Amino acid sequence: MLTTDIIEDHNKTLATDHQFKLAYISELLDRKGIDVQSIIDKIKAFQVAIPSWALGTGGTRFGRFPNGGEPRNLEEKIEDVGLIHQLNGSSNSISLHIPWDIPSDASAVKQLLKANQLTIDSVNSNTFQDQKDQSFSYKFGSLCHTKDESRNLAIEHNIACVEYGKQLDSKVLTVWLADGSNFPGQQHFRKAYQRTADSLATIYEAMPSDWTMLIEYKPYEPFFYSMVIPDWGTSYSLCQQIGKNAQVLVDLGHHLPNTNIEQIVGRLMHFGRLGGFHFNGSMYGDDDLTTGSIKPYQFFLIFNELVDGMQDPNVKNPPLAWMIDASHNTKDPIEDLLQSVNAILATYAKALLVDRIALADAQENNDVLKAEELLRDIFFTDVRALVAEASRQVGGALDPVATFRHAKVRENLIGQRGKFSVATGL
Repeated sequence: MLTTDIIEDHNKTLATDHQFKLAYISELLDRKGIDVQSIIDKIKAFQVAIPSWALGTGGTRFGRFPNGGEPRNLEEKIEDVGLIHQLNGSSNSISLHIPWDIPSDASAVKQLLKANQLTIDSVNSNTFQDQKDQSFSYKFGSLCHTKDESRNLAIEHNIACVEYGKQLDSKVLTVWLADGSNFPGQQHFRKAYQRTADSLATIYEAMPSDWTMLIEYKPYEPFFYSMVIPDWGTSYSLCQQIGKNAQVLVDLGHHLPNTNIEQIVGRLMHFGRLGGFHFNGSMYGDDDLTTGSIKPYQFFLIFNELVDGMQDPNVKNPPLAWMIDASHNTKDPIEDLLQSVNAILATYAKALLVDRIALADAQENNDVLKAEELLRDIFFTDVRALVAEASRQVGGALDPVATFRHAKVRENLIGQRGKFSVATGL
């Protein structure tokens, strides 16, 4: 469907324009004393996990409009992520969502992963909805439920996710809870928190010692009066209780409007408890849109904090997990994911260009304008040619979306899987 020759041939049609742009940004950075190839090498090394649940057309409770050719099982999802990685060279892993991505033959799945040069990034549990013939309901909570039966069922599900992950050589469990309440008085806040902490501790104890538990937070939805884990502080406090391999997962969409996410990132890195990210774009407070599509400057400021922490030898934060978590009802899912990865890489590249010495000097001398302008100057720098060159150097496409369309990948997928195929899961 998509061969090296197809990618190389399409790259040739873009080569002249690309070389012009690359020469310009290279000279610009050379004048600043920045080694361009070293930046390109760092971009090449940066990998973003693709979520299995984003490979089909997303939607709302009001409707879903599939494009056709969607992956009908785990194997086809792996093939789609393989296509994405082939195009951009920066998506070498896939995040799974259980129960939709349970491997029927782990050995065969591992062979397919290897053939597509992929690994399993993380396994994600689902206690935010009841499954068919489920014996006890999560209607009033899962890990926080007042009834032992529902709470134990949620614990067992998370432990089962770990077992599936072990079969596929994953080492990360991501936990997001929909637990909360809709009305005043419905839930005892302290007891709900403690039941959650105890449940997470039980799951943590069942994990191998080299595994990481990522605990996600969200201020609202599906409950609108209270959420058991509504913010980074609650997630952080749970991690502190559970153990050293419990880390906070920051989903960019899971914040109220105008939240200073970059400060949250700085705090968590300072505490050594930042585990990773779910990248997306948010208009109101959920994870629905293409990464960088709404607040690109804030996204850059977040990466500025990340790079600053990663380059500071005094910061003892563990390596981070980079993942996408988005939904889309009007775009081709693969195009959207390619677009998101490109935005992530470009923003990371910009953060790498920040003059840390000059910025620290401006901060120490309280030169507000200079500090701000140092960041703004980099933010407005067009680094897309660096990202394109990084992709080209690893055998990917100069323009992944354009190549995807040129090769008629979606049309071929529809031909293979059918016009009305719908992805499993969300």
